[in-house]
This record gives sequence, structure tokens and C-alpha cells, in this order.
Amino acid sequence: MIRHRRHRTACSRKIVFASSLALCAAASLPLRAYAAPFGFDTVVDKAKALAAKPYQAPEEVPEFMRKLSYDEFRGIRFDPENSLWRDSNSRFQVMLVAAGLFFRYPVTINVIDGQGVHRLPFHKEYFKTNNADLAKRIPADLGYAGFKLTYPINERDVHDQFLVFAGASYFRGVGKDNVFGASGRGLAVNTGLMSGEEFPDFVEYWLERPSKGASSMRFYALLDSASVTGAYRFSVSPGRPTRLDVKAALFPRDDIELLGIAPLTSMFFYGENTTRPQGQWRPEVHDSDGLLIHNGTGEWLWNPLANPKELETQAFSVDHVKGFGLMQRDQRYDSYQDPEARSDRRPSLWVTPQGDWGKGRVMLIEIPSENETNDNIVAFWSPPDAVDPNQRLDFAYRVEFGDAGIAGEDAGQTLDTFVGLGNVTGGGKADGAYRVIVDFTGGALEGLDANAAVGIDVSAQQGGSAQKYFLTPVDAPVCQARQGTCATGGALRWRVSMLARPAEDKPLALRAFLKKDDKPLTETWTYTLPQANSIRGEE
Repeated sequence: MIRHRRHRTACSRKIVFASSLALCAAASLPLRAYAAPFGFDTVVDKAKALAAKPYQAPEEVPEFMRKLSYDEFRGIRFDPENSLWRDSNSRFQVMLVAAGLFFRYPVTINVIDGQGVHRLPFHKEYFKTNNADLAKRIPADLGYAGFKLTYPINERDVHDQFLVFAGASYFRGVGKDNVFGASGRGLAVNTGLMSGEEFPDFVEYWLERPSKGASSMRFYALLDSASVTGAYRFSVSPGRPTRLDVKAALFPRDDIELLGIAPLTSMFFYGENTTRPQGQWRPEVHDSDGLLIHNGTGEWLWNPLANPKELETQAFSVDHVKGFGLMQRDQRYDSYQDPEARSDRRPSLWVTPQGDWGKGRVMLIEIPSENETNDNIVAFWSPPDAVDPNQRLDFAYRVEFGDAGIAGEDAGQTLDTFVGLGNVTGGGKADGAYRVIVDFTGGALEGLDANAAVGIDVSAQQGGSAQKYFLTPVDAPVCQARQGTCATGGALRWRVSMLARPAEDKPLALRAFLKKDDKPLTETWTYTLPQANSIRGEE
């Protein structure tokens, strides 16, 4: 379940989940491979027909291509001069990704234009490498692993990569001024279960050529795996934020115990609510720092992420969910001190369902990781029960890539979470307890002075107890995320300090929010600290 990647640049992020991408046929198709008009229903028909057949795993690329070193594979570079639609100066252009290394199976890529639907043939000469021996050995019919969309998202005359589809059903995107970080997926199957995860693949794409000056474009994808097939339509609009509207029709081949809709994947190594691993100099290292949920009752839930010592799975019951996302809420450069990774500019990802998804739950999977090269966080919406085969499931939703405010939350928000022992100086005198500090700011808290009648609601679950807690207004600088500026005077942070003890052999599970006149002022902060954790220093 851990997606491996390197730390520094978007190009260096590896995907080990990229299994089962369909092999592209060497022979080219006729000019019109499909009868016009081509649309979502065409892909639905293909997915439905595919589901009626036994699953057939694709053939892999040659072994030597799969065993390239990371640097060797990265050295196979697509020449932007060969970008699709470059000759017409289109605002949208397409760069291609070669198969190899983790991308073990090429995909079929088609183009839809005024002439019909054309399969895009593989062109070895579109790629450059400084390794002369490798250049000779690359097969002429290798195939593509996926594509990268470019657009002048930051500067008028500069085409930046803003959306990448490559590897299983993964896609990465950025909004204006972001750098690549967390990823989306087409579908998750049995993620976090002991039975093992299945990784569906986008095996074929259809890219609809946009008009020259278009600010959005559309493409389609066919998904396949042993348990399910699917038809997808994506409509993308780059900007601040970048929006991806998704329409999907799924056809299960087999029973699926845990189906994950609109899955998001990210990395959390350590942060303010954990200890710093030995030898690490940066204050924090993560691409996302919390799961935000807007449930059907209108309540906002914030759950800080963690890097557990053992696999942790949380299920948040949220019937009629209004939205959820993996957020990089802390956008202060000083929190990371890393001018290369620029974790402060990593995008938040927010999912908004289109229509009522009914009863369900948002799942959060946190996977132990010993370094920052692993994507160890997964979140998705799941129906309450297992999915039976021989039915059609339809979902529509929007995925947004952008700054931490993309969810449009109007409640006061958690600014910081700190956790320490409850029996040390500054923590308390309670053995077996923890000192937990939560700072709230913004939203309905704006404009309240230190004497305002703000109350606190704290509760412990799973048999634990919140023994002592109190609220203190703190006139400390509150930094604005986007501008990186700080201000005092009127920008209070409201600090909740809790001394809490978990039940024996149980994790510490807490909830807290601020209120006034019995009405919530803030989101509900939720936190679960496993028995074995870095705060205790246990291995």
C-alpha cells in the first residue's frame, strides 16, 4: 500500500503501485477506430463488456526496462518540442511518459479530434537520454505509461505541468503556485485490509482535443482489474485551484469488501504532533497534515495525521457526506525550513460529491513509514457494506488541488496540535497521561476579544478520560498561510490544554471544539494516539 517516491522534485516521485497497465498493441488502428460521436457512453459500453469477460492481466515490458535504476529511467526524458498540439500553440499540450521501471505495463492513448478517434502510436524518437547504450536498447514499440498535461497556469507564456496520469489509476495535480505533492486515484479496492489491496488500472485513455484558447479540457479513461471495471470522464480546469470534475460508472466482477471512492494518497513522516526522528534537522516533513471532513449535518471534522508504528485504520461515519480531503493546512515556510522540497507549497486535495452519496464512511489509512520516500496516507469514501458483483455503480464528484482554503470552511480551524507526556515538567504530574495542546483560530473566533464568553467541549472515547482541561486566549502571532505574514492584535489563538489518560490497553481518543451560547464556533478536532507511539519513546 505504500507508494515509494523520492523527495525532492515532482519528476522524482516513484510509483510502486503501478501494476496492471494494459499493453498497447503494436499495430495501429484505422483512422476512425470508433464511430462518431464518441462520449462517456462509449466508454461505459466498453467497461460493461469488459466486466462480462474474465480478467486478463496484460503483458509486461521487457525485463531490462523493468530493472532500470531510478536514475536510468529518469534519464529517459520526453522532449517538450514533441508535445501534442504544440504546433497549434494550444493552451493545453500533452507530454508523454515512457513505460519502464515501476510503470511495468504500457497503456493505450487515443486522441479525439475533428478527424475522428485515433490511437497515438509510440515514437521512440520523442524521448532523449544521455545513455547511448540504453537509447539503442529501448524497444521501438515500448509504449506509453501515461501522460502529462501542460498549461500556462503560473505565467502567460510558460507551459507548466499541472496534471499527470501515470501508474495504476494514480493522478497528481497542482493549482497555481503549488508544487506536486499528494495524489488522487481512480479507485481503491480493499485498501488497508489484511487480505491485501488490489490496484485497478487505467488501461486506455481518450484525450479530447480542446479549442486553441480553451480554459478547460475533457478526457476519458477505461479502468480494469480482477474485481472491477469502470468508465471515467474527466473535465479539468487549471488555475487556483485546479478543478477536476469526475464522472464514473463501475461494474464489479467480484465481491469487494471495501470499495474506495475518490481515494486520495499522501505522505506524513513527522510533524508538530509527533517527535522528530533521530538525526532529522527539519521541524516537520509531510505533504499533508490532516484529514478534513464536512459531514451531512454540516459539522466540520479535523483529524491531524500521524505516522504510526503499526497500521492504523479509522472509519468516520458521515452519511450524506458534503466533502472530505487531505489538507496541507500548515503553509508556513518556517514549519519546514526546506527550500528544495517546499512542503509549504504542496497542494491540499478536496473532494466534493455531486449528488447525495447516501450512507457511508470516510476511511483513513495510516501506514508506518521509516522515511519520507513513502506515500503512507490514504483516505477515501466507502459505502457501509460490501459491494456485490453484476451491478452498476455511478458516482460523480469534483477533486480540487490548491491552497488549504479550497474546502471553503467558515468555522474556526485548528491551527496547531502538540502532544507530550503528562508526567514531565510542563506536562503535569499524572503518570500514564498525556498533555495535549490544541490551538484554534479564525472563522467565528475572529473579532472576539480575550474576555469573550468562549466555552470548550472536550470528550474522551474508548474508555479514556480527560482529567483536566482549560482554555486560554493567546495574543501570539497568527501567520497567514498564503502570504506568510504574521500579525498580532485581534488575531487571537485560543489554546485548549488537556491532561488526558487512555484506558488500559487502549489508544487515547479525544474530541474537542469551542462554543459560545451553546453554539459551535469551530470545527471538531478529533485525535487518536495509538498505544505504541513516538511520544512515549517506545520502539
